[in-house]
Amino acid sequence: MRSREYDLDFRDRSGRIRGWGIGLLALAGLLWAWCAVLVLTPYEVERKPDDQYPRECESRLFTDRGTANDGLQRYDYCGNERDWPEALAVLGLSVPVSVVGVALFTTGAVGRRMSAHSEAMRELDRIADARQS
Repeated sequence: MRSREYDLDFRDRSGRIRGWGIGLLALAGLLWAWCAVLVLTPYEVERKPDDQYPRECESRLFTDRGTANDGLQRYDYCGNERDWPEALAVLGLSVPVSVVGVALFTTGAVGRRMSAHSEAMRELDRIADARQS
């Protein structure tokens, strides 16, 4: 009976580990979505605090030397509002979160499968022993 209790505890731990992996993968997905918002959506820039007419800027990715890339050289504030390093930092932060999430999810899933396999093997051994007796 002890092995059954240990096996159930092992499955619970594997399920929790897998749950942490799913949570970290969801967090990485949110970071990817945030990066996509920063890079793909147009935005507005206020030249002064409480500006009545903010400057509309194109998205960072879909410009070809447009408003998002000119910067202050041409007295355009769009280039400084959403910098590439911010988007790349969010993307870079998502990489280790994704790697740890995948590792935890895989460890938990493999642990549960191994537990189910060992239980099936014990049951088959029990049936084979019953037939021999």
